[in-house]
Amino acid sequence: IHQPDDLPRMAEATRRMVRDTIDAFLRQDAETALAVLRQDDEVDALRTRLVRELIAAMRADAEAIEAGVALILVVRSLERIADHATNIAEDVVYILRAEVVKHRKASLRAPAPGA
Repeated sequence: IHQPDDLPRMAEATRRMVRDTIDAFLRQDAETALAVLRQDDEVDALRTRLVRELIAAMRADAEAIEAGVALILVVRSLERIADHATNIAEDVVYILRAEVVKHRKASLRAPAPGA
């Protein structure tokens, strides 16, 4: 089984989220933390697409099952890392602004009108 094209993109997005979360924490930067929250949807979408692609490849070729399962585990782990970065970013916003932003990603995607 070949490595899916979106896997490096997912890895890079996850790496960026971790880096930005750490930067937000160290610099006490709530705006950067909020930007991390907006990035989580991209990683979630990539996870969904990659798992579907890998399952299709395994269905098409039984020889691909072992590698496909391993790649699905990598995808799952990258998504969990991104989730941890998101959780920390939410905590950074809370620490700096006393604002709970958990479960509010949709409202954080774009600035409010007139902002």
